[in-house]
Amino acid sequence: MSTTLVNPYLDGNFAPVQEEITAENLQVIGELPPELSGMFVRNGPNPQYSPIGQYHWFDGDGMLHGVRINEGKAIYRNRYVQTQKWQAEHDAGKAILTGLLEPPQAVHPPISRNAANTALVWHDGQLLAVWEAGAPHAIQVPELKTIGEYTYNGKLTSAFTAHPKVDPITGEMVFFGYSFMPPYLQYGIVSAAGELLWTVPIEIPAPVMMHDFAITENYTIFMDLPLTIRPERIQQGKPMIMFECDRPSRFGILPRHGDNSNIRWFESPACYVFHTLNAYEQGDEVVLIACRMSSTSVLGFSGTEDPDANIPRLHQWRFNLNTGAVSESRLDDHAGEFPRVNENFLGRQTRYGYVNKSAATPVPLFEGVMKYDFQNGTSQINIFGQGRYGGESVFAPRPNATAEDDGWLITFVHDETANTSELLVMNAQDVTAEPVARVLIPQRVPYGFHAAWVTEKQLQGF
Repeated sequence: MSTTLVNPYLDGNFAPVQEEITAENLQVIGELPPELSGMFVRNGPNPQYSPIGQYHWFDGDGMLHGVRINEGKAIYRNRYVQTQKWQAEHDAGKAILTGLLEPPQAVHPPISRNAANTALVWHDGQLLAVWEAGAPHAIQVPELKTIGEYTYNGKLTSAFTAHPKVDPITGEMVFFGYSFMPPYLQYGIVSAAGELLWTVPIEIPAPVMMHDFAITENYTIFMDLPLTIRPERIQQGKPMIMFECDRPSRFGILPRHGDNSNIRWFESPACYVFHTLNAYEQGDEVVLIACRMSSTSVLGFSGTEDPDANIPRLHQWRFNLNTGAVSESRLDDHAGEFPRVNENFLGRQTRYGYVNKSAATPVPLFEGVMKYDFQNGTSQINIFGQGRYGGESVFAPRPNATAEDDGWLITFVHDETANTSELLVMNAQDVTAEPVARVLIPQRVPYGFHAAWVTEKQLQGF
């Protein structure tokens, strides 16, 4: 008797939903605060058709799930990001491109693999769906309609990170793109008015998978970590992307408007970081807070047998720009990922941070959210409940708030037992309290990646 192994990322609440719907007057348990007005949008992989070969969670077509909140009422809609890949496969009625775990494939005519499935950023009056190996896609809100690739009038010639940083004071958007062909890293800035000012190459010794980075008020921090991309390994029967545990981690710090000539590199033990929480300056030091793991087998291959390898925990690095000293310390023993702050304070020292608490499951699930008070060295944990798992928890500030944590944490939660999904709204000042509101979603919302809160002012074009 033979058994067929089910890909966990095509099963349960990782499985895609096929129908795009709009649902109004959603049922609310509790009460949506009248001041909470805007739109929560989350991106994630949702394959349009049965994949060819092995499927990796990173492969799926981007699908946006949005909840528009206004005057205590909520509307839900979900829409595919209509990329070139989505359109080509939609026209063909089947999958055409293979994914990350399959050998590179030539398709004629060429089709961009950009799935636009990873994250979202609001900048210069525009919501962008982003993916780290290609251009952003402009999204019309609240309709979640795809406008198309956004290349800054053709000036964008590099890849574009899934985690660009928008400076809340200057309005600049800082980005980078990595490649397995030279230049391996490029760095750019988009002005507050939406003009791509320049892109410059940054020298690193080998191509690496660089998922995130960080900014402070005056500096940009790159992470040259040992998850390397070496196509020549394929000929040796080895994976192209692999963690090299004998290589150190390198952190490059350069002035915001600097280039390769004034970057400084600091070394620390080998590790991997998918996501940074924040960074800031303190005296002679640049401080970075991020979720660190000792190595990673996210693409199926790790250079170590360390059982702790894939467990991310919040860490802090301090880089002394005067002495060159580096210190690294673990901030918590709890496993957690998808860190966020109140983005009105991005790049400045924040008192609070929010991290999703990882569940002890074979696939990445979040069983709750943790709020860190860095000033007091304390934390609060909200567990979503038995068999209930959530997504990235985004901070939505209360309009005209004076306290950094005055606002709400918002996330999608799925109940595995009931097979139902909801939007959870929590009081960010007391995450252990009962949710302020639970918005019931009439369709299952699959687990996904990153989210954004678009304020009412942004929706109205102010």
